Amino acid sequence: MKQLFVFIRKEFYHVFRDRRTLLILFGLPLVQILLFGYALTSEVKNIDLVVTNVSNDVLGQRLTNQLRSSAFFNVQEQPLSPTQIESAFKKGQIKAALIIPAGFSADFTKARHATLQLLTDGSEPNISKTVLQYVNAIVQDFQRAQQPVTSISPVITPEVRLLYNEEGNGSINYVPGVLALILMIVCTALTSVAVVREKETGTMEILLVSPFKPVMVLVAKAIPFLILSLANFAFILLLAVYLLQVPIAGSLLLLFIITLLFIATSLSFGLLISNATNSQQVALLISMMGLMLPTIIFTGFIFPLENMPLPFRWISNLVPAKWYYAAVRSVMLKGLGLADVWKEMSVLCGMTIVLLSITVKRFKIRLA
Repeated sequence: MKQLFVFIRKEFYHVFRDRRTLLILFGLPLVQILLFGYALTSEVKNIDLVVTNVSNDVLGQRLTNQLRSSAFFNVQEQPLSPTQIESAFKKGQIKAALIIPAGFSADFTKARHATLQLLTDGSEPNISKTVLQYVNAIVQDFQRAQQPVTSISPVITPEVRLLYNEEGNGSINYVPGVLALILMIVCTALTSVAVVREKETGTMEILLVSPFKPVMVLVAKAIPFLILSLANFAFILLLAVYLLQVPIAGSLLLLFIITLLFIATSLSFGLLISNATNSQQVALLISMMGLMLPTIIFTGFIFPLENMPLPFRWISNLVPAKWYYAAVRSVMLKGLGLADVWKEMSVLCGMTIVLLSITVKRFKIRLA
């Protein structure tokens, strides 16, 4: 037994000296608890809601205050015109707008029937349905609190309109997200083994003695995957339009340019991974597992980013798929132009330049 305890103690020493093992034992559970506890929730919170109170009466103000007291909405009370409201939706500044029409109090107290106009961003159908449920619940509570005890109860009816998705097609939100996920994973995974394969098969010496510069070797590795990824993008787009009935409201050329930038970013990631690893298994593991989870979590097409704590929202800015998803959704579903997505395109371009610079700098021209 004494010898057994000696060996057990030795194994404890090995575990405590190995930082990677300690990271798996204690770091991974911590990250998962934080993610699943704070970030990954289907409940929608902190929805940016603009209230335009045209009636400017007491009941309209009471309803606005009740919406503001809710934990689900960030209420902005602004007298916006229809053009200003549409512009705020296009820029992504708001998720919903509630218009309280003129004569709201009179319709409620005398005619016993009042209406509200609720506009939601139909490019995110799940959030739109949740906003409608929240507003209906708050309006019903307000209605019960204001109505007198009579045989005829006043009724408030919200008239709902889903912008950019009048039919309520649930597929339109997932197509840009799936595009981002597929291109990110496929491009990175395929490119991540491009350089390390040469190391494993022993053909790296031929590349190193060739007259090509290191940057030319990397470009030659990336171009075939770039062309194939663009073909994959065209195939997915055809399926989305003709099979899922997803409309393309914006410019196809702009959509192509944005996708080209995103593919270049993904390929740069793959080349960096391939250059930093020494085996294809490790490269694939990093590219598939290391990038799939952040792409799913921090893109915003499954879990709303507004629900996440501020540190997680900062981390999401480092995920290229987030910027691609936002740009594609704006062009494809909202019909926006270059002036509205230049920020996302600039971020993708900057990421590509930084990643390629690091890859070229780390590319070893000697085997030893």
